[in-house]
Amino acid sequence: MKKVLIISPYFAPSNSADMQRVRMSLPYFEKLGWLAEVVMVDESFSDLNKDKLLMESIPDSIKIHKTKALPKSWTSKLGLGSLAIRSMLFYKKRVSQLLRQHKYDLIYFSTTEFPVCVLGAYWKKKFSVPYIIDMQDPWHTDYYNNKPKAERPKKYWFSYRLHKYLEPKAMKTVDGLISVSVSYIHTLQERYPILKTKPTKVITFGAFDIDFRIAQAHSEQLPLAYRPEQKINLVYIGRGGFDMKPALNTLFEAFKQGLVTQPRLFENVHLHFIGTSYAPKGKGTPTIFPVATELGIASYVTEYTDRIGFYNSIKNMQYADGLIIIGSNQGAYTASKLYPYILAKKPLLAVMHPESSVVKIMDDCSAGSLIPIGQTISVAVQTLAIYLDAAKHHRLPATNWKAFEHYTAFAMTQKQVELFNSVTE
Repeated sequence: MKKVLIISPYFAPSNSADMQRVRMSLPYFEKLGWLAEVVMVDESFSDLNKDKLLMESIPDSIKIHKTKALPKSWTSKLGLGSLAIRSMLFYKKRVSQLLRQHKYDLIYFSTTEFPVCVLGAYWKKKFSVPYIIDMQDPWHTDYYNNKPKAERPKKYWFSYRLHKYLEPKAMKTVDGLISVSVSYIHTLQERYPILKTKPTKVITFGAFDIDFRIAQAHSEQLPLAYRPEQKINLVYIGRGGFDMKPALNTLFEAFKQGLVTQPRLFENVHLHFIGTSYAPKGKGTPTIFPVATELGIASYVTEYTDRIGFYNSIKNMQYADGLIIIGSNQGAYTASKLYPYILAKKPLLAVMHPESSVVKIMDDCSAGSLIPIGQTISVAVQTLAIYLDAAKHHRLPATNWKAFEHYTAFAMTQKQVELFNSVTE
């Protein structure tokens, strides 16, 4: 049986979006002919929210190796908080030890802490082990260059130049690419023509029903993050951000118009946006409530910036009357949280870029209602009203569960293994 060494700096119990693909694939790799081991940064060096229940979804047989990182309290004095940078030298040493002691057929980087991916070139040269990179987000991108300073990530000047320098070093010798979006692969192939000869696969995140069983088993200890009102409670759980303002404008403008045309329905609604900031608890900056305020519907919207645990998220979804997903203004954006929203079996509304993979998935599975960003107000109001009526009367979406099987974690792990095999063969 072949062996893959997975590099995932953030990993359970840290509640990080970029480790979910690995976590949800681990139960299936061995069935598909691969033994998987994970190398993570010890969670004590992570300042992300911790959710110990995440460990219940990981098979006991999986070997998890932990490495250290420079304490953020030291590096932040230099303006460097990135876990990738803080752990780079420790990763180099620990994985080199593993490669000397054991035989691995493949190294698999599945993370958005992209700087660690340059180590793939080093390990390939030194130990002759091929490597694959999972592009869950763009690495080096010009997206923020023309944005106002307030809309750019912190330390953007430094990170932009660092990524521009490191990306080509990793891509020059990479043996295969996985991506959540075909546009990410096309961009890299145009930037580095040698990648056109390498195996690639577009693989979205998968649906993992095991998580719902875990959440159900621990329901009593999982608190609600919002206060349900005597209204139709609609819930969104996930990040906010300036790139989501077009989707919010589309949603809120339709809601505002609905208050005028169908007041009896729309006035009985409250929208809860939870976990919208990655900042430490109590220090997040709202990015959703200000949009509601601008449009004069602030009394119908509450934003809770603090992140919550993964299984807390599931319970909060299960207690909602309806669920909402808002997306980025980029067509390549794919919402990994879509699958838990579908599995929650609640009325579901997505406000997305028309080219997002979410649109195709929801259409394939008949999983809910969709309002494309920029939809005309009259049509958006009509779609929103139908959705609100379903939430009011607790009517479930007519989800096509047979079609949904193509989007399960097992199906997505099969696709990963197909790429593993094409690279190693």
